[in-house]
Amino acid sequence: MDAIQQHMIDSYRAAQHGELPPPLPGRHDWAVVRDVRDRRRFDAVMAGLPARRRWRTALRELFTHGQHATPPDNSGRSGA
Repeated sequence: MDAIQQHMIDSYRAAQHGELPPPLPGRHDWAVVRDVRDRRRFDAVMAGLPARRRWRTALRELFTHGQHATPPDNSGRSGA
């Protein structure tokens, strides 16, 4: 049984009991994503960490083992 079929059964049962039907599947997905993001930011602040952190920065620090990575020199000159 997929989500639409389950929604149809739940709507039928709600109608039989005179209740409001449940929301459509997927209707509140983005609200849940925002709530999870806000909770992670809150937990970070409570732990004394910066509230916002970009994924690239986090991945760079993970793969460089905490060393600060410097951007490559694209000036075209050799290091010699």
